[in-house]
Amino acid sequence: MKTKVATFLAAIGICVMGSGATAESLNVTLSGGNPSGLWSLLGAGIDRAVKTSDSDGVVTYQATGGGFANIALLSGNRTDLGLAHDAEVKLALDGEDPFKGPITGLQAIGYMYNWAPMHFFLRKSIADEYDIDSLDDLAKSGAAIRVGNNNAGNIVANITTYILDEAGFDEETIEGNGGVMVRGGSAQQADLMTDGRIDMVINGIFVGHSSFLSVDKNADVVLLDIPQEIIEKTNDKFGTVSYEIPGGSYTNQAEPIDTLALGALLVTTDTMPEETAYTLAKDIATNIDEIRSVHSAMKQLTPELLVSQKTLPFHPGAKRAYEELGLLE
Repeated sequence: MKTKVATFLAAIGICVMGSGATAESLNVTLSGGNPSGLWSLLGAGIDRAVKTSDSDGVVTYQATGGGFANIALLSGNRTDLGLAHDAEVKLALDGEDPFKGPITGLQAIGYMYNWAPMHFFLRKSIADEYDIDSLDDLAKSGAAIRVGNNNAGNIVANITTYILDEAGFDEETIEGNGGVMVRGGSAQQADLMTDGRIDMVINGIFVGHSSFLSVDKNADVVLLDIPQEIIEKTNDKFGTVSYEIPGGSYTNQAEPIDTLALGALLVTTDTMPEETAYTLAKDIATNIDEIRSVHSAMKQLTPELLVSQKTLPFHPGAKRAYEELGLLE
């Protein structure tokens, strides 16, 4: 990879090799999420990135309930690292539910991705009948829609609820129109849509995720736009970013769709030793192909993306590594 990183490594390669024998090997615990989900794959990729530089280095993956749980573990000094969505970190910093007060001391190692956009799929028959192509059409349509939302306690559910409320399509309105709100994860929603038990699937995952492809294949659906005003309000509250789903991503979606996307951060705290954070950040940035290779969705990860997060201050050790690599000034 012909980048500033590669140039830097070529310049210091002899020095790194010369000091490697005396440096203490990295040994940290990373709290992620579902043991079979993407975050577990990221854990494996980060471990491989560390081992590429030092075969004795270890990143031990710990399955948890997800980002909210990981932030609590970090706050209680019960883990070294945690994966968390930027939106979860934003709520933690602001002390909003589910946190009882602001969480302090969180610091970033780097951004893992920022391309998990919110999708709002609606059954095409309903969209055609009521002339719905955007979220702001839902409330005024009066249509009885069975809406799939994520499970309570999941950040996507929080974001979905906020967006629907801003669009005037809160749960009270949904029920008043004769519809219902149904809770379930991505796979559950896909099954419910295929079986004809819901009319709308809402989730924030990568474009082309298997659950979305199942919905697209097995149900005749359209993808709804989100009004720009709602996108901006949501980004301000949750730290999400504006995103455009390319036209042609799904069967009935010829044009690009405006939405917003979640990202995931590798987070630590100010109690992590500077040299630990330095080594970890350097290993990730210089061996980033090890992480890119864990899943096709991670191919967009670059050293430049790694340092692009704005949610948290970088840990001083990570900041030093990125500055030496020419990624931060």
